[in-house]
Amino acid sequence: MNRLTYLARSIAVIFLAMSIVANHAQAQPSLQQASKEAQTRVVKVYGAGGIAGLEAYQSGFLISPEGHIATAWSYVLDVEPTIVLNDGRRFDSTIVGFEPALDLAVLKIDASGLPFFRIDDEIEVNWGDPVLAVSNLFNIAAGQEPASVMQGSIASVSTLDARRGTFKTPYRGTVYILDLVANNPGAAGGALVNINGQLIGMLGKELRDRTTGVWLNYALPASALRKTLGDIIAGRVTEGIDPEEPLLARDKSHSLATIGLVLIPDILESTPAYVDDVTENSLAAKARLQPDDLILLINGRRVDGQRSIRRLLRTIDKRDPVELTIQRASEIIPVVINP
Repeated sequence: MNRLTYLARSIAVIFLAMSIVANHAQAQPSLQQASKEAQTRVVKVYGAGGIAGLEAYQSGFLISPEGHIATAWSYVLDVEPTIVLNDGRRFDSTIVGFEPALDLAVLKIDASGLPFFRIDDEIEVNWGDPVLAVSNLFNIAAGQEPASVMQGSIASVSTLDARRGTFKTPYRGTVYILDLVANNPGAAGGALVNINGQLIGMLGKELRDRTTGVWLNYALPASALRKTLGDIIAGRVTEGIDPEEPLLARDKSHSLATIGLVLIPDILESTPAYVDDVTENSLAAKARLQPDDLILLINGRRVDGQRSIRRLLRTIDKRDPVELTIQRASEIIPVVINP
């Protein structure tokens, strides 16, 4: 083979390789496009905080065109939060429902025609898959500025059950351990998407190993949240207070006094129902309620704040038991108060 023939064949092989690479690149999804699409669906959430080093912001993402938003259930939602969309528009929101055991809440804003993530898609996720974490970590985006996007991969698909007592969280189930530093202040409730821009998980709250000090970077799988999200949007959820429901006479109904509970000072529009003190030898004391317990449900009905707990107790005959669901530290505990 002469030199000219060899050179010609070499050039042909090079062009063939370049063509294969180019065609392969064109066939691959664009991370830039996935990031851009995810940005339009991720929102900034501003609520309670600002004291004792607690940030007053986190992230969320749209799950319906009518303004339903999935986010992490946290102290930030102790007041009805303000939502800032990707285009800078601001909305007041209401809490539609929440599931403390999943660290999940759903908010609603008065809007329509919004871009959103589909939550009914079954998407396979495996170890090593490339992912994007989209959130408002460190409050870098207060208005129409783009949220943060971090690129990484799924380090492992594991469970938090084995970490009971190590990481303080009520969630017990499968998580995606991430090979990127995703769980920072403000990132909780953000979206984890694949290279096609599809939602595969929700970024969890900051978790730190109390023994080693190691931070866990993780996301809750969308598959674990799908049913609860669908139930909340469809209205198949725990209901809160009905303002039209008749109340029993005060001498015939339960109250905080008859149970033996003292809550923290009621100074906000919807002050959380944290227990400040338990009266000695009271019904609450016999049920082993403790200071700092947070009351979430009464007889299966959502407690939105201290004003709603007082009204809900007025609907229960004092001769009947009261079923509470409380959060104590990171545990969700059912408690029955018997008269």
